[in-house]
Amino acid sequence: MLHALTSVFRSRDALQLTFALEPAPRDADELLARLRALGLARIARCRLTRNRNVMVSFRGDELRVHHGYLDAPREVHQAIVQFIEGRTRTERRRARALIVGHTSTFAPAQGPSRRAERTRPEDEHLAAKCMVWHARYNAEHFGGTLKTVPVRVSRRMRSRLGHYTAATAGESGEIAISWRHLRRHGWDEALHTLLHEMVHQWQDETGNPIDHGRAFRAKAREVGIAAAAKRAVRIEERRAGARATPEPRD
Repeated sequence: MLHALTSVFRSRDALQLTFALEPAPRDADELLARLRALGLARIARCRLTRNRNVMVSFRGDELRVHHGYLDAPREVHQAIVQFIEGRTRTERRRARALIVGHTSTFAPAQGPSRRAERTRPEDEHLAAKCMVWHARYNAEHFGGTLKTVPVRVSRRMRSRLGHYTAATAGESGEIAISWRHLRRHGWDEALHTLLHEMVHQWQDETGNPIDHGRAFRAKAREVGIAAAAKRAVRIEERRAGARATPEPRD
């Protein structure tokens, strides 16, 4: 037994030494090989992105990782594996903290900030109303556990009704609601979208992947909203016979 334990520790030390001596992965394939050596099992494909809103995400058997993680230290690569393969929320939450923490080492982003858009002054009253409903829904459906995040009204959104931007090191999460959505569909539908994005916020803050998978659908049913990424929204127009049109929530 002692010999077996010694062998395990020696093997682990050898693995750490190997990673310390190996050069950083140069592309998505090499990063995937590194992650598989650390225990990644369910992922078949890896893509590198420059999306600073979502650093690491996966859907099905595809993993998307910000290119800044290529030269991350071993513990961050291990955290990516744990974020995907972890069996408990606690494991995934700890992994997520390490992953997000690594963003502080990235080179400054070129160009405007991801939050360059601001709510227009004439729309501030709409954003303020959304914030009031965010607090109310937080208390009613999430036990007051969600953080208070900015809710802005976006005039840039054309194809989406709403969007949740995940928190990163130094920045809180953020919810955006489409101004066109408010104008076309009214407050009832806009508040449904707000609650949809709050479920994504809940995913973010509890260490779950931000997607429309099983955890999202279960929580959506719990809070009383449609569990699909798209749903039919009522178009409030004067003409008779207007049809309900499926549109993406985020």
